Amino acid sequence: MFFKWNCVVRNLFLIAILAVFIAASALTAQPLPAPVLHVEPDLKLLGKGELRWFGLHVYDASLWVGGQTWSPNRTYALDLQYARDIPGKRLVDSSISEMRRLGVKDEDKLARWATSLARMFPDVKSGDRIVGLHVPGKGASFYHQGQPTGTIEDVEFSETFFAIWLDPRTREPALREALLGQR
Repeated sequence: MFFKWNCVVRNLFLIAILAVFIAASALTAQPLPAPVLHVEPDLKLLGKGELRWFGLHVYDASLWVGGQTWSPNRTYALDLQYARDIPGKRLVDSSISEMRRLGVKDEDKLARWATSLARMFPDVKSGDRIVGLHVPGKGASFYHQGQPTGTIEDVEFSETFFAIWLDPRTREPALREALLGQR
């Protein structure tokens, strides 16, 4: 009888260690690229999640912040690691469509933003990373595979672009909760 209980306790202990390891690995992410950390060296991982579309894994997302919580009034980075090949044009079109859905009505402004994004968003391959850095009062900078691809010095653009993931009206509320560390 003692032998059976000893095996049960040992197995429960191993399961507990495995659960801790899995939980810890779920909260880790690749470090941010050096050019991002050069702008804001104190960013720390707040949360991460994944986007699935009709069951297909599209990308893993992580949100990096300078404090304990996310605030639109502080610098933060959104890191997307793609699980699929996606043309840059589709990334741009999806972004503009979501900004329109979130309330931007000025089509000339959306067209300017689309042109700027098209210069910065390449076709992505599975495993590629795009990091967007929001700098309050300035705008947004983007990095592909750790290299800067451009900056849009427009506060409204930056706020609206990152609202795609972080606004309560996002299409993906579960991903938003995960990014904000609420899940």
